[in-house]
Amino acid sequence: MTDRARLLTNFIQTAGWGDAARVTIAGDASNRRYERLTKPDASTLILMDAPAEKGEDVRPFIAIAEHLRGIGLSAPAIVNRDVKGGFLLIEDLGDDLFKQVIAQDSTLEEPLYAAAIDVLTTLHAAPLPPLEAYDTATMTNFAARAYEWYLFGLTGVQDTPQEAEFKTQMAALLAPLETVSQVLIQRDYHAENLLWLPDREGAARVGLLDFQDAMQGHAAYDLVSILQDARRDVPPSIEDAMIKRYLAQNPQDEDAFRAAYASLGLQRNLRILGAFARLCIVAGKPRYIDLIPRVWEFVERNLAHPALAPIAPHIRATLPPPTPDALAILKSKCAA
Repeated sequence: MTDRARLLTNFIQTAGWGDAARVTIAGDASNRRYERLTKPDASTLILMDAPAEKGEDVRPFIAIAEHLRGIGLSAPAIVNRDVKGGFLLIEDLGDDLFKQVIAQDSTLEEPLYAAAIDVLTTLHAAPLPPLEAYDTATMTNFAARAYEWYLFGLTGVQDTPQEAEFKTQMAALLAPLETVSQVLIQRDYHAENLLWLPDREGAARVGLLDFQDAMQGHAAYDLVSILQDARRDVPPSIEDAMIKRYLAQNPQDEDAFRAAYASLGLQRNLRILGAFARLCIVAGKPRYIDLIPRVWEFVERNLAHPALAPIAPHIRATLPPPTPDALAILKSKCAA
């Protein structure tokens, strides 16, 4: 047994869950690991194992979870914690992820997305807790990962003049978004991080996961995150209906909001493009390459917005589309 395994076992026993059965459950792209603990009486909790030596820190998860619960949203309750060790026992919100619920009953797709929009309205109406800003420089550098990893994977070249020019143009596009009121953005708000809790009421019917990387940013960001989902197709009719729902609940200039939505959609999907290429090249996870065509479709969709006319020619001239040959090249660079 490793030292960490001993620490984990001691944490579980000290918390009074030493008699629980342990089953590993699906994780994510991070170094966090999750188990479901089930006692003989069938009560359950989720164990989060977030090792600091691998860059994980449970404190942001705790802080954001407590904030979300404090405004009436369904983040998991923290039942036991070992902050130094990187272990948490948290409320088990079940397995009914939006993606799976919709796959089983397509008539629930629009109601579930509507509930997710209601969560954002509740969240954006609440006071903003202390958070780092998802500012122009940060967003620009994240978007540039499309050049650092996706283009690098295809060409073997980094730090190009084309990337430098992209950063200049992207910063000019994003800078005006900092002048409007900022809100808490969860940044990974999508159908595989949301759980359906129909026995609860209102916005609390949506269980929230994977929010520890929250920052302060533009209100359109989490709409982009859930409606331009790299992992599932959201019908354009639902995307448009949910934007309209949000605007009806949060009246503002629609043209300006949709322009911001397109700009943030471009930023987010370029970041994901680079992240997926990196997960293959560095972490040996080729399955992410199969998601790139959908991400590229979002890039093109956002570039079609008139507000992005100044940057669209440069991106189209410098980032190759993910043709089958291009995807094969990326997979060939995948780490063993």
